[in-house]
Amino acid sequence: MPKLKTNRSAAKRFKVTSSGKIKREKSHRSHILTKKSAKRKRKLRAATLVSNGDAKRVKKLILKD
Repeated sequence: MPKLKTNRSAAKRFKVTSSGKIKREKSHRSHILTKKSAKRKRKLRAATLVSNGDAKRVKKLILKD
């Protein structure tokens, strides 16, 4: 059986923390920023964790085992 390939688009979007959780960046931060408040844009800077429901699928894409 051939080696499994990592999904490169997912690997660029997600990182695995030392405890094994999946970290992601928040969306809605690329354009149309003038109508968004400074508070909202500041909160979008912080990374967050992938929800438990999605974590299993994301791990399958980015881990090579």
